[in-house]
Amino acid sequence: MKRSNILCAAIGATLLGGCAIGPDYKRPAVETPIAYKETADWKIAEPRDEMARGKWWKIFGDSELDALIEQVNISNQSLKSAEARYRQATSLTQSARASYLPTVSANASSTRSRSASARSAGDNAVATNHSLTLNAGWELDVWGRIRRTVEANDASAQASAADLEAARLSLQSELATSYFQLRVNDAQKQLFADTIVAFEKSLELTRNRYAVGVAGKVDIVQAETQLLSAQAQSIDLGVQRAQLEHAIAVLIGKAPTGVSVTNVESNAGTKVDWKVAMPVFPLGLPSTLLERRPDIAAAERRAAAANAQIGVAKAAYFPTLSLSGSGGFSSPTLSNWISAPNRAWSLGPSLAETIFDFGKRGALTDQAIASYDQTVATYRQTVLEAFQDVEDNVAALRILEQEAKVQAEAVRAARESVTLTLNQYKAGTVSYLSVVTVQTALLSNERTSVGLLGRRLSATVALVRALGGGWSASDLVAVK
Repeated sequence: MKRSNILCAAIGATLLGGCAIGPDYKRPAVETPIAYKETADWKIAEPRDEMARGKWWKIFGDSELDALIEQVNISNQSLKSAEARYRQATSLTQSARASYLPTVSANASSTRSRSASARSAGDNAVATNHSLTLNAGWELDVWGRIRRTVEANDASAQASAADLEAARLSLQSELATSYFQLRVNDAQKQLFADTIVAFEKSLELTRNRYAVGVAGKVDIVQAETQLLSAQAQSIDLGVQRAQLEHAIAVLIGKAPTGVSVTNVESNAGTKVDWKVAMPVFPLGLPSTLLERRPDIAAAERRAAAANAQIGVAKAAYFPTLSLSGSGGFSSPTLSNWISAPNRAWSLGPSLAETIFDFGKRGALTDQAIASYDQTVATYRQTVLEAFQDVEDNVAALRILEQEAKVQAEAVRAARESVTLTLNQYKAGTVSYLSVVTVQTALLSNERTSVGLLGRRLSATVALVRALGGGWSASDLVAVK
């Protein structure tokens, strides 16, 4: 076959789409369980189409939490950093796509020169030349190197988009967890406020009994010790609350000095109730987790990008075919510079091939294959850890729910014990030490009960995060 025919065939293959060297991408296989292990003996929520899939935090029914998380989406600096990384990735994609089209450049120059031969001949003439040239070059993507590069950059941009959503979900869940911890802190502060009132009444009762000679001085000391200890513990809660409030401020992109979260503790005997819904988030099938978690989507897209890079590396074994051309004007005088007699042009193809590189291309190909194997392993590990996250938090919610029921009974029994023991103390049948013991037990059980509420809320947030927060990999389709 003539060389001209080979060239025409190559150009024709390029214009028709040609072939792309390297393996076509297939999503790596992962083992997906049929059902979650830890859902046994636990009521699973039915799918609710009316639930806001994007704004998952609304399932808690807390307007202040809603407002805070909305500020994360607007002002958090870590989120802005992730968004900037995504824009960098999309710019690389646009840059790669530009390689499909010719590159055009222009050059204008005006030079004066004198050659060495003219000098040796005694000629004093100085040559002047004015030049205006338009150059164009186009690499024909015969072997798919450009296509594989674009494919890799597209997948990387999608991975970056998924990273952005993973960062958003992580920050949202971190704020929700901090907010619930702060609310639990407020609930414990309220609990201490109510307990301190009860201890003050007990101290007053003991002093009255001491005044009439039916109680000893030791009873007063014990009552004072108990009261002061409760007051000290109540004050200590302020440290954690301040730190949580500062953390929330940073998460919404503001200085700690400018953010205050409404306090719901008792104030001057007035009890303010904080109510929060304990939602149940639909689990779905384990197989859907692959589409619902942005970190899994990011890992899978990186595997796709690495696979395309294998094609880029293998395309280096084949010759590069380019078309180049130039046209313009060249004249020694400005008066007739741009005119037909001074026109010049050139056009033609070029074929470049590396004959021997001492194994460089082979090493780069091996590197690309190893990089792909690494991303596949990372993807599969991410999937395994995602299933673990779901199982961990489902188990936590199921067990904590059972524990909360038993703990509620413990609180009820402790309250009854305090009532009975106080009556016995008033009747003089038991010492004040017995009162101290049952009141301390009641405070401990009530604090445990409040703490369990916080742990259940945190586990619910963690489960929502483990399930992807309502995000879907289909959102990546439009990313280019």
